[in-house]
Amino acid sequence: MTKTEQNEARYATHGYKDRDDYLNTLADDRGIDSMAVHMIADMLGESEDFDGLVSELEDFEELGLA
Repeated sequence: MTKTEQNEARYATHGYKDRDDYLNTLADDRGIDSMAVHMIADMLGESEDFDGLVSELEDFEELGLA
C-alpha cells in the first residue's frame, strides 16, 4: 500500500472520503471558513489532523473567531 493509499484509508476509517472531505466537514460543523481550516491543517501537518487540529479549532471557537 502506498503512502497516499494509507492516508486515504486513515480518513476512510473515520468515515470520510479523504483529507479534503474531512477538513471541509470540520469547517462546516464548526462554522469556520474552510480556507482557514485548510491553512491551519497544512501548517500543523497531517499527523495532527485528529488531535492538534481539533484542539486549534476548539481554541478558535473559545476565542470567538469561529
